[in-house]
Amino acid sequence: MDLGEHYMTMSGSSPAASLVGRFLVAAPSMPDERFQKSVVFICKHDDDGALGIIVNNTVDDLPLEQVYRQLGIEVPASAVEQPVLFGGPVETSRGLVLHSADYKREETLLIDGGLALTASLEILKDMAAGSGPKQAWLALGHSGWAPGQLDREMQDNAWLVVDANPGLVFDVDFDAKWQRALDLLGGKTGAGGKFDPASYSHQTGRA
Repeated sequence: MDLGEHYMTMSGSSPAASLVGRFLVAAPSMPDERFQKSVVFICKHDDDGALGIIVNNTVDDLPLEQVYRQLGIEVPASAVEQPVLFGGPVETSRGLVLHSADYKREETLLIDGGLALTASLEILKDMAAGSGPKQAWLALGHSGWAPGQLDREMQDNAWLVVDANPGLVFDVDFDAKWQRALDLLGGKTGAGGKFDPASYSHQTGRA
């Protein structure tokens, strides 16, 4: 697994409608099977494109404990069953840590809403030693969009935009996250005040 740091140094002017710090929630009409029912936290969105981490999908049979062992890091008890996120289909061997902003390194990318993104072996060592961020997910791979690509997908109503919150990012009930993220939209609700996906039409409204 590679934890390179070049993503953290990317710069560019942010578009007027930057989605940094927000969720992209796959619409019921999402045509890409890789992203169906996914919740993506956007870490970067500027004229060079966008980068996000899927926060409701995990890598099968790969607890954080196993990653630590592979990297030669002493395994804390807290990592034995902690899952590793499948961050997206781009560079799935590359590790990125999405975490609370109480921890910062030189290469850390601070994100609106009290979160941050770091790609380095040192953050994993600090996490194992108990001196890392209070909340963190290691993600393998990420979700990436070329310049203008995400804007086109938004126009096609593939995504719904929802204000993100750390509580949902770090929630461990992965199966419920998509519905819970939709519920944050309000409106078009069914029983119990939940967002009803059946009420959503991909031909009406913009994400």
